[in-house]
Amino acid sequence: MRFETLLIDVDARGVATLMLNRPEKHNAMSGTMITELKQAAEALGADPAVRVVVLTGAGKSFCAGGDLGWMQAQMAADAKTRFVEARKLAEALQALNTLPKPLIGRLQGNAFGGGVGMASVCDVAIGADSLTMGLTETKLGLIPATIGPYVLSRMGEAMARRVFMSARLFKAPEAVALGLLAKAVPTDDLDAAVEAEVVPYLSCAPEAVARAKALARKLGPTIDDAVIDHTISELVACWEGAEAQEGIKAFFAKEKPAWVR
Repeated sequence: MRFETLLIDVDARGVATLMLNRPEKHNAMSGTMITELKQAAEALGADPAVRVVVLTGAGKSFCAGGDLGWMQAQMAADAKTRFVEARKLAEALQALNTLPKPLIGRLQGNAFGGGVGMASVCDVAIGADSLTMGLTETKLGLIPATIGPYVLSRMGEAMARRVFMSARLFKAPEAVALGLLAKAVPTDDLDAAVEAEVVPYLSCAPEAVARAKALARKLGPTIDDAVIDHTISELVACWEGAEAQEGIKAFFAKEKPAWVR
């Protein structure tokens, strides 16, 4: 299976590594990557040889959020197009969230915006202790909408409200306290920590694992089409608003929007 923005490798044990592969862009999510993430999740989920999936990023960062070119395209788009593009991201996240295989996140460098969303759809996320995370959307006049259901499901409302609206950055130890990460380890120990999460699954019945994961999702917060449509509508409303227009314009111009004090 070949992709433009992803790399997939499956070892002899059936452990698949799904790697975001835009290191020069800190693995920011382009329209192509969003489409390919859904395709990859569906293919890995359907492959009986795959027992576990490790989600990671090439280079210095896990995922820096949305690609700048993709953001510029949304600025120029109409509401209908923005809705379609936002749904693509929502569908990619849902495909990862419902992957019928254990999904282990391996995070390093930075994880912003959509990168936090992808960490949140992992069953277990392990971060290097130097990792920096943040839900930075409100700095641009936007909101963490399509990733919201997964972030809230992972963190719970009380914890999420500490970082969901402020756009402040936080390090891996705080991400553990917030529930985003299972643990933070020195960078040199990251691979070993991920492997320690992978190995137990290789002794488990694959169908039982899939059923147990599906049951956990069923018993947890509901993330269905109605929820997803609501998040998309909220995001599109922000895109249509004056704040997003000013915030994104200021970002590209390297200026401060009017609300900065």
